Amino acid sequence: MNRLLSTALALSFAAIPLLTGCNEEKQAKKPVSVLIYSDYIEPGMLKEFEQKFGYPVQIELYEAQEEMIGKLQASGTGMYDVIIASDVVIEQMIHLGLIQQIDTSKIPNRKNLDPKFLAPAFDPKDEYTVPYLWGTSGIVYRNTSISPDSVSYAILFDSTKVNGNFSLLDESRSMLSMALQSLGLDPNTKNKDDISRAADLLLKVKKYPKFIGFDGSVAGKDKMISKMDQAAIVFNGEAQIAIDADSTLQYAIPREGSFIWVDVMTLSSKAPNKEGAYAFMNFILDAKNGAKLSDFVAFGSPNKASYPLLDPKMAKNPVIYPDSATMSRLVFLSDPGEAARFYDEAWTIVKTR
Repeated sequence: MNRLLSTALALSFAAIPLLTGCNEEKQAKKPVSVLIYSDYIEPGMLKEFEQKFGYPVQIELYEAQEEMIGKLQASGTGMYDVIIASDVVIEQMIHLGLIQQIDTSKIPNRKNLDPKFLAPAFDPKDEYTVPYLWGTSGIVYRNTSISPDSVSYAILFDSTKVNGNFSLLDESRSMLSMALQSLGLDPNTKNKDDISRAADLLLKVKKYPKFIGFDGSVAGKDKMISKMDQAAIVFNGEAQIAIDADSTLQYAIPREGSFIWVDVMTLSSKAPNKEGAYAFMNFILDAKNGAKLSDFVAFGSPNKASYPLLDPKMAKNPVIYPDSATMSRLVFLSDPGEAARFYDEAWTIVKTR
């Protein structure tokens, strides 16, 4: 599929309601507003949703968790119905009153979810979240002579081993946690001194001549495809898209480890169209739609009913569905609680100095 065309179509949905042959009753329905990462849904699904349920879909994009929370705090949660968010910020969003409890009886397709994605630590009673997709964060690099199993953070963080331009991920918790892992420290630490050590490492890396910036995962992928970068930290779905475009690229979970994440659908605390939001969530959890979504964006599906419907090449792809040895090097990031201010302060230093 032409991803450039698909992305252009997706962006067009943010500006105007979809044009379909709905009857007058369907046309009168309120739109469903979705706040979501860019390049994170198959555009045809939006049109299909409106045709089936009559709700126009309005998409607003973001690139990083901090940007998403900033949008919600600045414009108010009444601007959105469904918010796609990463697991690591869910407890913060609950604390800030940005999302509300979900009536799971309104989402019958929830039965399709793989049980291993239910009752997570960030939402143990499944009150606020519905799994959307899952994935990993790692390094995409241009060197087929280096096995992904042997890759270390040193190819980015050690100036003597940097081979060409590179970008880091523009997400505070993600990037600081990777720096912690590279130092052999706990990526979920609440120790201020350890977090400061991670910030100091990133400050040092910023001074390398080959460092060309912090980017969202999509931008990092684009720089790899255009050959502006020789390496970048990205999410595995973007890595796979880059690999599809350039066979000299590979994706690795560094030897020191990285993290696995689950992105979830949440209900905005002041959602103006709750019924439409529930219809959208239920539509996403349809078995066929779960497979279509996963195949298009190249991230793992939490939808067990969709597994038999996945593209076989995708289902067997270790970039998307890592083997057990790779999984053993991955951890979930937990909410740091009061230590969040240490991460915020450290990231501010990294970005401003």
